[in-house]
Parts: sequence; C-alpha cells; structure tokens
Amino acid sequence: MMLGEPLPGKNLILAACRGDVHDHPLLRSARELAEMHELRLGASREQADEIDSERVRLVRDIDRWVLGHLPPSLGAARVHTETVGAVVDRLGQLTACAFAALASGSKEQLGDAWERLAELAIGYEDLKDEVAVGRRRLPGGP
Repeated sequence: MMLGEPLPGKNLILAACRGDVHDHPLLRSARELAEMHELRLGASREQADEIDSERVRLVRDIDRWVLGHLPPSLGAARVHTETVGAVVDRLGQLTACAFAALASGSKEQLGDAWERLAELAIGYEDLKDEVAVGRRRLPGGP
C-alpha cells in the first residue's frame, strides 16, 4: 500500500483472501469474509444463515471504517452501486469459489471462477483509485 492511500490495493486484498493478512483492518476483514465463504460452501441452511448474519455485520464494519478514512468526494462525483464492504465480500466469495473449483479439478469451472475473480479485483482497484481522489462516492457516504 502506498503512503497516503487509505485503501489497500487489489493484490493485498486478494492475498488477504488467501490467508496472507497484514496489520490493516480492511485486510483482516477480507480474510474473515473469505473464511466465512469457505465455511458457507459446505454449510447447512441454518449454518449458512448464521454465517450470512456475521458477514452482514462485517461488511457494515468495513463500510464504517472506509467512510471514516476517505477524503470527501467532489461535488460532481458519481455514486458507485456498491459499498467497499460489499465488493470485498464478493472478492472473498469468489476466492472461496475459485479454490473450490481448483480442488474439484474442473478446468472449466476453474477458468470461469478465476476470470470472475480477476475482473472483480480490477473493478475494486478502479473503485479504490476513484474514491481516493474524490471522483467517485460510495452509497451512504458524504
């Protein structure tokens, strides 16, 4: 992460989703979300509901942290359709799905999973850069 950037880049987020966590609240949360999605893959309906409740709480915590650490957006900034917490949650989900596809040995599923993960990671990076300079604002934000 470059000095002065409030949000970690896509490579750090993806590494956190794989278990490499640094001392940053967003990275710790990304790892927790990925773990929850891993658990959810083999969970019963009741367990999945409990996991989803925890995910909602963690996404909300991420969004609060992000809004407290971002500079104000410009007056003409367009609103993004998702919060950073929601995007990080989906990165965790796609990471879990990609590793499940890897374990299953299905090359087709693996290719699809990694492609979706890579595309979302690029989208996260674009969002991170745009909110950092005020060109984009987040839902519920100032």
